[in-house]
Amino acid sequence: MPYITADDGAQIFYKDWGTEGTPVLLSHGWPLNSDAWEAAALFLAQHGHRAIAHDRRGHGRSAQTWHGNEMDTYADDLACLIEQLDLRDLTLVGHSTGGGEVAHYLGRHGSDRVSKLVLVSAVPPLMLRGEDNPDGLPIEVFDAIRAGEAANRSQLYRDLADGPFFGHNRGQDVPQGFRDAFWLQSMACGHRGAYECVAAFSATDFRPDLAKINVPTLVVHGDDDQIVPFEVGGKRSAEMISGAVLKVYEGSGHALPDTDRDRLHADLLAFVNS
Repeated sequence: MPYITADDGAQIFYKDWGTEGTPVLLSHGWPLNSDAWEAAALFLAQHGHRAIAHDRRGHGRSAQTWHGNEMDTYADDLACLIEQLDLRDLTLVGHSTGGGEVAHYLGRHGSDRVSKLVLVSAVPPLMLRGEDNPDGLPIEVFDAIRAGEAANRSQLYRDLADGPFFGHNRGQDVPQGFRDAFWLQSMACGHRGAYECVAAFSATDFRPDLAKINVPTLVVHGDDDQIVPFEVGGKRSAEMISGAVLKVYEGSGHALPDTDRDRLHADLLAFVNS
């Protein structure tokens, strides 16, 4: 299996599919791994692009390091992957926590190798409520996730899959296979990495990163997202990124790469080809 070595020696797993066409790098959400993007990666590769997806450190097949389970290191790991594969004219695509990772990469490392950005149900600009972010979510929401992670993480992932992640609790007919895949990927995430990543996706302030983004950006968000509410995430990010295009999927929830994959694939391909 292919790996790159991060600055601290951690081994980061990645998939590299398709041709030598325009590269697209897909960054996954918490507590998943690159398998969450496999349908999109296959679609993009079949349409002439090079699709790359990695397992964030602590997740999936990558090293379960004790340290580095925070957004600075995630972004630096991404920089190592991009540089070691010598990716250029790159489209970065991030879902949920992955949206924070790719935005933070641009904030820390710039856009010399990047031509486009796509944020899908993404956590920027800032999820946690505070004095300067009164519309965010209260810390009790994230404390409850941490408590579930510590007490019985298998049940936590099952509850998320059967409830708000896919919108199954809204009466949507979400196939069992999608929910089982979420649980399986989540259980492959390291316990410490999963626990610490809650703070990484909820408390990292991405507003300085969004201010630095200078590439064409597509923001895609469902208006019934129960994990990253539209008003907290996509709407505000689109307002803060100069020239961003916002696409709202009416009635859709958080897991757009699964529940809305045909529409999302078409939008991704059109944007990458534009």
